[in-house]
Amino acid sequence: MKVGFISLGCPKNLVDSEVMMGQLVARGHQLTHQPDQADVLVVNTCSFIDPAKKESIDTILEMAEYKKVGRARKLVVAGCLVERYRGDIRRDMPEVDALIGTNELESIVAICEDLEAPTGPSEPYLYSHLTPRVLATPSHFAYLKIAEGCDHPCTFCVIPQYRGNFRSRRFESVVSEATRLFQQGVREINLIGQDTTCYGEDLGLSGGLPQLLARLAEIETPHQKWIRFLYAYPNKVTQRLLDTIAAHRALTKYIDMPLQHSSARILKRMKRGSSGTLFLKLLERIRRTIPGVAIRTSMIVGFPGETAEDFDELCQFVEAARFDNLGVFAYSDEDTSSSYALDAKVDGRSIHNRRRRLMAIQRKISRGRNRALVGAQVPVLVEGPSEETDLLWQGRMPTQAPEIDGVTLINDFEGDEPRAGEIRLLRITEAHDYDVVGTLLPATEPAPRMLPQLVQIGI
Repeated sequence: MKVGFISLGCPKNLVDSEVMMGQLVARGHQLTHQPDQADVLVVNTCSFIDPAKKESIDTILEMAEYKKVGRARKLVVAGCLVERYRGDIRRDMPEVDALIGTNELESIVAICEDLEAPTGPSEPYLYSHLTPRVLATPSHFAYLKIAEGCDHPCTFCVIPQYRGNFRSRRFESVVSEATRLFQQGVREINLIGQDTTCYGEDLGLSGGLPQLLARLAEIETPHQKWIRFLYAYPNKVTQRLLDTIAAHRALTKYIDMPLQHSSARILKRMKRGSSGTLFLKLLERIRRTIPGVAIRTSMIVGFPGETAEDFDELCQFVEAARFDNLGVFAYSDEDTSSSYALDAKVDGRSIHNRRRRLMAIQRKISRGRNRALVGAQVPVLVEGPSEETDLLWQGRMPTQAPEIDGVTLINDFEGDEPRAGEIRLLRITEAHDYDVVGTLLPATEPAPRMLPQLVQIGI
C-alpha cells in the first residue's frame, strides 16, 4: 500500500507525522510524495490560529479530490484540528474516512489496513527511541521531541487542551535517539517541545535541560555537530542553562524564547507575568554569559485590552531589546481559549497595522545586525541549491534556525563545490534585511556521507 502524508503547522506536528510514517514503513507499506499515486492520504493538521485552521481545511478538501481523480480510496485527517473539531469534521466533511487525534498516532496502521482501531479515551502519548520513525526533513537536520503537552496557563493558548499535561521523555531515550541520528549522518538536531525548559521536572530532575544538553554535546561524531533547543519559557531560563550553552561548542549560541509582549498589564492578562523591564535584564544576562548569542522571540499584537499605549511600550521594548529574529502574530480569538472571554477586543484593522509597524521596526534592526557581519567569517551548514534560484546555494549559520529565520546565500566558493550537509566557513560579503550572502571557504573536514531524503530509524 502507498500512503501520502501532508504535514501542516509546526515542527511538533512534523514529528507526529514522522512517527505515523514510521509505523507504516515498519509494516511494509510505502510512502509517496505524489498524492495521485497514494492509496491512502493523511493530512496532519494544525488549528492553533485562524490562518492555520483555514490552511488545514483547504488542504483536506484539496486532497479529497484525489479520491475522484487519483487512486486514493481513503482520506485520513489527524492532528489538532481533530482534537478541536472532531464532531464537526464527521458531520460536515463526508469525504473524510477516519480521524486520528494527537494521542492516537499508533492507530494509523489499523486505519490504513482496515483493521479495528482502538476506541475510547486515549492515554497521553509520547514516542520513544524504540518507536519507528521516518525523517521527513532533509538528511542533514532533524527535530527531536523531548517533551509533550504543557502546564502553563497562558490565556491565548489552546495547546494544553489538545496535547495534555506536560510530560518528558526519559533521559536515556533522548540520548539514544540523538546518538543514532548523528551516527546516520545528521549534522544538526533541534530539540522541541511545548516548553523545552521544563524538561525533566516531572521526572524529578533538577536542571533537566542543562543536564540533557551537556550529555548530548558529549556524543562522539566524526564531524562537527550542532544542537539547539527551541521554545524556552523566560522564567525557566536559569543561569545554569546559560552556563551550559556557553561551555559546549556543539550547542549553538541561539535561544528561542517567546516573550509574547512587554506590557506588564497585558502579560498579566495573558497569565504569563513579568514585564519589559525584567525581560531587558534577562536579555542582558544572556548576552553577558554567552558572547555572540542570537536571541529569537515572538510577540502577539492585538491581544484583548491592548491599548495604543501598550503597543507603543511594546515598540519601544523591541527597539531596546534588539532581537536577532522576531516573529509577530496577529491575535486570533479562539473560542476555546480563556482569552476569548476577555473584554476590550482590538479591531482587525488595528491588529493588522500594529503587526506591520512592529515588523518594520524589527526589519531595520535585522538589517543593521546583518550589515555588521559583512567581512566576518562564520560557520554555515550547507543545505543545497537555493529555493529561489539555481544560481545560488543556501545554508544557515548557527544563529539561524531551520524554517523560521533568515538564510545564508552562497554566491561563490573556494575549493571543492558545496555539498549539502557539510559545515564550512563562509566569508560574508553582502547583507540584506533578513539574509546574508557570502563566499564559501575551502572545506576543513571530509565531505559528509550522503543520505536519502527519507531516513528510517528506530525499526
